[in-house]
Amino acid sequence: MKLYTKKGDLGMTQLIGGTKVSKDSERVRAYGTMDELNSWLGYSITFCEGPAVVFVEELQEIQQCLFDAGRDLATVSDHPVYIFHEKNIDWLEKRIDFYSDHSPQIKQFILPGGSRTAAVLHVARTVTRRLERQIVALQKYSSINEVVLKYVNRLSDYFFAAARYANVLNKVDDVFYDNTREGFH
Repeated sequence: MKLYTKKGDLGMTQLIGGTKVSKDSERVRAYGTMDELNSWLGYSITFCEGPAVVFVEELQEIQQCLFDAGRDLATVSDHPVYIFHEKNIDWLEKRIDFYSDHSPQIKQFILPGGSRTAAVLHVARTVTRRLERQIVALQKYSSINEVVLKYVNRLSDYFFAAARYANVLNKVDDVFYDNTREGFH
């Protein structure tokens, strides 16, 4: 299979179901950001060393889920077959609960950072939040698989909880926001 057609696409792409849309459409923007997040997770896995290696299998499973969810985002509304289901959300919630139960209680705002693994997971969290905003924008114009939006919302919580647990595993403290500092003057 060739990666190119030699015809050019004139800024258009074909969705599942055959509809052609502009590459700057809300739908393409949303599943494009999902692809970006998936790529970021592939990069993040390279930071899962030592005790943080426990995240590798989970992040790869999330990559698989994102591929399925991206397929649903690329499916036009009159194409009724969605493949992404609630069971993916249930799994995330169990992992969030585990990581939260095994991390220190939150008593103040936490800044992104700590260990290298936590830092890349925090970036994944912020890309996920952007993805969520783009899916919300898309659903104003087109129907979507609502399970995908719920999953993405929960996924950002997962990355936050996993980042905190990565710091626990790496014996690194969370970085706390200090609202009493005077800053550099």
